[in-house]
Amino acid sequence: MVAVRWYLRYNLSYRDVEELLAERGVEVDHVTMYRWVQRFTPLLADAARFTRRAPGDRWFVDETYVKANGVWRYVYRAVDQHGQVIDVLVSARRDAAAARRFFTRALKALKVVPVEVVTDAAAVYPAVLADLVPAAWHHVEQYANNPVEADHSQLKHRLRPMRGLRTDRTAQTVIAGHAFVQNLRRGHYEIATETSPRLHQSTMDRQRSDTRSPCDHHGPTRWDSGRRKREEETPWPAFPQVTALFAWCARRDSNP
Repeated sequence: MVAVRWYLRYNLSYRDVEELLAERGVEVDHVTMYRWVQRFTPLLADAARFTRRAPGDRWFVDETYVKANGVWRYVYRAVDQHGQVIDVLVSARRDAAAARRFFTRALKALKVVPVEVVTDAAAVYPAVLADLVPAAWHHVEQYANNPVEADHSQLKHRLRPMRGLRTDRTAQTVIAGHAFVQNLRRGHYEIATETSPRLHQSTMDRQRSDTRSPCDHHGPTRWDSGRRKREEETPWPAFPQVTALFAWCARRDSNP
């Protein structure tokens, strides 16, 4: 489970995670890592769905692009005004059918109807939104969609070290898993309820300021803003929400 989180959270390839596990005495082939990610990512997201906080009522929707098996694919993504990723969908086409499938998935999974939907000027959105969420205000304005466009960079930053996505299914699993871990780190899941508020807030502050990968854990120092070096080693930050989720999944598997 920890290896799956490493892969989804940090800019690591399967071989990077294989090396990190080998340094900790766990011998796992990179192909096995691929199978773990494909197998356990949907299970983790499914186990945590009941603790997910309700998203906001303002949705920012946009499409970005990824390559799957050398072919460009569209990725529909939506975030709310609080930064929570609503849903993601990998599609071979950018048309009304794909947009309808994306909104249908999001509305069915979250049971929340937005009051405002911000999109680009694509011609397919007015008819789809009028049919699925007729009460919502469809907002189309220059720069209004900046929140989701800026959030695309988080996904692109994660996909950059990879050698490519082989299939649409693989792309959907990895991108959805990245969105899940991103929401988890941003506090959009009520999982670590037993953690004290002070410790939880301290952890969230550390997560926002710490951009290192597990490869950097054993380094004695780190740079602050590229200029100032700390003299003492900064411990690897704790992740109470992730730890609680893994413990919950273990209890669930042991008590079917």
